[in-house]
Amino acid sequence: MKKMLALVMAIAIASMPSSAAASIKGSQGQVLTVSKSSVRSGSFVTVNGKYFDETVGIYLAFCVIPPKGQAPTPCGGGINKAGLGEASFWISSNPPPYAVGLTQEFLPGGRFTQKVKISRKIGKFDCTKVKCAITVRADHLRSNDRSSDLFIPITIK
Repeated sequence: MKKMLALVMAIAIASMPSSAAASIKGSQGQVLTVSKSSVRSGSFVTVNGKYFDETVGIYLAFCVIPPKGQAPTPCGGGINKAGLGEASFWISSNPPPYAVGLTQEFLPGGRFTQKVKISRKIGKFDCTKVKCAITVRADHLRSNDRSSDLFIPITIK
C-alpha cells in the first residue's frame, strides 16, 4: 500500500506544471518574459523581449541579482562579447564594427527570443542560496546606464 501511495504521489507531482511564466515591464515600456520561473539546474527557459529601444544594445543573461543600482554580475557565460554560449547573449541592432556577426539583431518592435541555460552555480555563487535572475542590462557601450536593467528571479529546484 505504501508503494502504491508513493507511486500515485510521484505521478501527481510529475504531472504538475513546473512553473508559470513570469513577466516584468521596464521603466521605458519594455517587456521581458520568461517561460518558467522555477526550473531544474541545466534546463533552459525561453526569454522573450518586446518594446526595447533598438538603438541601445543589451546583454541578456542568467546572473546573480546585484545590490540596487549596480549592474547584474556575475553572470553565467559572463559578458558575451564573443557571440557564443548558452547563458548570456548580446543583442544589438547597431553593434560596433568588431561585433558585426556576433550580436543578435532586435526584431521589429524591439523584440527578441532566446533560450537561456540555467545553472545552479554562477562562479562561486550557488543560486539555491543567493538570488539569481534572468537579467537584461545595457551592453558595455553604455555600461553605466541602469535604465535598461530588468530582473526576473529564477528559483532552482
